Amino acid sequence: MQLEAQAQEKPVTLAPAEPDAAKGDESLIEDIRLLGRLLGDAVREHEGSAAFERIETIRRLSVAASRNGDAEADRNLDALLRSLTAEEARTVIRAFSYFSHLANIAEDLHPLQQRARAQASGSGAFSGAPSLATTFAHLRKASIGAGKIAQALARGWISPVLTAHPTEVRRKSLLDAEHAIFKLLAAREHMRGKAERAQNEMQLRARVSQLWQTELLRQSRLTVRDEIENTLSYYRSTFLREIPRLYADIEQRLEGLRVPPFLRMGAWVGGDRDGNPNVTEESLSTAMRMQCETALRFYLVEVHELGAELSISRRYAGCTKALEELAARSGDDNPHRDDEPYRRALIGVYSRLAGTLEKLTGGQAARHAVAPGEPYANSWALLADLVTIDESLRVHHSDVIATQRLEPLIRAVEVFGFHLATLDLRQSSDRHEETIAELLKRARIVDDYAALPELEKQQLLMRLLGDPRPVRLPGATYSERATSELTIMERAREMRRLYGDEAIRHYIISHTETVSDLLEALLLQKECGLMRGTLDPRDAQAVVADLIIAPLFETIDDLRNAAPIMQEFYALPGIVKLVVNSGGQQDVMLGYSDSNKDGGILTSIWELYRASTALAEFFASLTNVTLRLFHGRGGTVGRGGGPSYDAILAQPPGTVNGQIRLTEQGEVIAAKYANPQIGHVNLELLVAATLEATLLSEHKTPPPEFLEAAEELSQAGMAAYRGLVYGTEGFVDFFFSSTPISEIASLNIGSRPASRKPSRRIEDLRAIPWSFSWAQARVALPGWYGFGSAIAHFIETDEQPRLELLRRMSQEWPFFRALLSNIDMILSKTDMSIAHHYAGLVEDKALAARIFGRIEAEHARANEALEKILGSKERLADNPTLARSIKHRFPYIAPLNYLQVELIRRHRAGERSEDIREGILMSINGIAAGLRNTG
Repeated sequence: MQLEAQAQEKPVTLAPAEPDAAKGDESLIEDIRLLGRLLGDAVREHEGSAAFERIETIRRLSVAASRNGDAEADRNLDALLRSLTAEEARTVIRAFSYFSHLANIAEDLHPLQQRARAQASGSGAFSGAPSLATTFAHLRKASIGAGKIAQALARGWISPVLTAHPTEVRRKSLLDAEHAIFKLLAAREHMRGKAERAQNEMQLRARVSQLWQTELLRQSRLTVRDEIENTLSYYRSTFLREIPRLYADIEQRLEGLRVPPFLRMGAWVGGDRDGNPNVTEESLSTAMRMQCETALRFYLVEVHELGAELSISRRYAGCTKALEELAARSGDDNPHRDDEPYRRALIGVYSRLAGTLEKLTGGQAARHAVAPGEPYANSWALLADLVTIDESLRVHHSDVIATQRLEPLIRAVEVFGFHLATLDLRQSSDRHEETIAELLKRARIVDDYAALPELEKQQLLMRLLGDPRPVRLPGATYSERATSELTIMERAREMRRLYGDEAIRHYIISHTETVSDLLEALLLQKECGLMRGTLDPRDAQAVVADLIIAPLFETIDDLRNAAPIMQEFYALPGIVKLVVNSGGQQDVMLGYSDSNKDGGILTSIWELYRASTALAEFFASLTNVTLRLFHGRGGTVGRGGGPSYDAILAQPPGTVNGQIRLTEQGEVIAAKYANPQIGHVNLELLVAATLEATLLSEHKTPPPEFLEAAEELSQAGMAAYRGLVYGTEGFVDFFFSSTPISEIASLNIGSRPASRKPSRRIEDLRAIPWSFSWAQARVALPGWYGFGSAIAHFIETDEQPRLELLRRMSQEWPFFRALLSNIDMILSKTDMSIAHHYAGLVEDKALAARIFGRIEAEHARANEALEKILGSKERLADNPTLARSIKHRFPYIAPLNYLQVELIRRHRAGERSEDIREGILMSINGIAAGLRNTG
């Protein structure tokens, strides 16, 4: 934080111009220095000189202790922070937290500017960074032409799915202010005059001052509706415009070949009921209505602007007969527009869109040249009108207008329809079993369904799926829990009728452990009108299910059983026919978070790899059924995080095939998509990686020795991890005492409870707060624990040959290379010195020493293992830009960690002031911002 005690002092900044700074970082350093200075001025202006000097002293001491290893500075820093009052600590936390947010803005802008300069110079990408241009160059080098690429995209389905998992600690107000600062900072690059730059700095000063005076924390817990609205803000800022632009870019690279929609958005907010009692059928209706309104209002604005622009006169350009007819149906009889058929046609389109908005959402359009007209029956009808306008423009030599102005809207309607994003339903398998058991008991079919052996459950469910009669009794009253499950599925049927078949398409079954889990969800579809026909081969009606039954395999055992369960399911009579009739798609979701919490990083990643491979092999044997893997990834490495581009390329050969869905969660959504330019790059990389994994993958199984080594590493890693987490007496007490898990539960960052059940068992804790808590304590245990022990065990008997094997694996196997890269990154963000302070929160000092000693020892083994494989003691040796960023961030995150520990200590000792509570929660915000992918 460039908080300068004196104007003439040479500032110390987050990324100073030191000898280790790379050439080209000067603009980044300059931007961070500027933002830090403006923040310092805001602190001095609003909090006074004493507060400013206190913060500046803390900054200097932290820099000296962190970068220079100054032991005296470290002692002085600790003493100073302990001496602060709760109110003083709160101000310090705000200052360092806001600085992290401002530094993030500059760091996000810098690569975009480098990229733009590279494109302007004709070099395309910069520093070998992945991009669509780089991918197309690779494809050309492999003699893969535009036609083959277009075919792959036409068969493809790429879908980022936004979820509401609670690790986004920033308020929407802060995100908006940060976006405004980003735009002002970006504009400075093209300013040359002193007056212009001075004016820009004044605007930045105002925004930073506004930021300082904005509440950092939410004062009330988010509701499901709040989460829906937050998610929709990314469509308005990024997706609605950037996705059509990405399609245009791709088609330009395909030499004008047009591809059908393959990149679509997905959503969970409002449909994900697993463990969240706040999501109901009303939440589902609200989500779909708000999604529809977002799409329609975007179309209305675009059509209005087109109408204002397309003042083309019939006298000079002419139009097709179809366009004339469309204009004639518009209801616009204004004589001033009689010679402007395009404008009149668009007025008619606007009128019908206004009618559609009123019918589907109850909302009113902002403008009315004519009254709201007949609503469009579906988005295809709107698309037909827009195509009519497009074709007329092109026939009459206005291709440039059609391409630049109308084509993006046509593409938006194709992709987003009236539903905006496909909203998934998700519920736990045990709730399905509970509901089915109640239905069967009331119908006197079986008294205790849950007690039946698995095979008998399957036989009973298959018989009921082959019977046209419903199980539910007309007029019967069922429990509130059963009724809620039935009602939400009936509401889903209604939402599909209103907003289109793509509005709700997937039904995710959490905790899938048996074939009956899949059959139960199918039977619920049948009972609620989402399935037509039966599995009885004598039924003349073709059997169709509206929702794709998508199992979610989460634990290590579940992943190991994934392929056998799907094989057994598809072996049942009528299932293949049902899936083919319903579209021939089978989604299977793989859980990264819970598998990691269950078995540790090595076993989680390895079992995901094995499950993906086995599933792909099985579905390759089926005709007319396409497998689409759905990757439930989080922000942290322990939850499957890391760069999406690398993660997709690391997938096993033959498992992508143009088909991929992946969750975007927590603070990662804002980091990737809050800014439209950054959002465009991240969407581009998603497409680029999918193309490379599909068309450039060699589809060769790695050498047997690689697979055998991975299996051995997995077993040793899991033994070490589970030995600590599940096999060490007192570990649960250590975890709850040495991390801010209890305090995180009170942070208003989501509508979902932190635990599935009211207990302190690690098994019941959600994987998100589990990872988030360890990241806050600077341990990040789920991202690396067990790795060092696994490597040590592997090389124990024959070190040199086995090390050479591991080095070959890192060089030749994308899967292992990505694993090492992610562990390298997460270890670079850990700090055992700071973690030791958190361990000091444990009252049982002997327990703390015993468990933290094991963590420290494993941390040392993990670093030693990476050094032996990668050949460098330094973390992130192959990513110096990120290494510099992390190195320079540490002194600004450390005071937040130290103050968090001190305030937690006071809070747990019985001090209950609001300043302490808010200080703890603000520190959580600031540390998350400083470390970035923490949830």
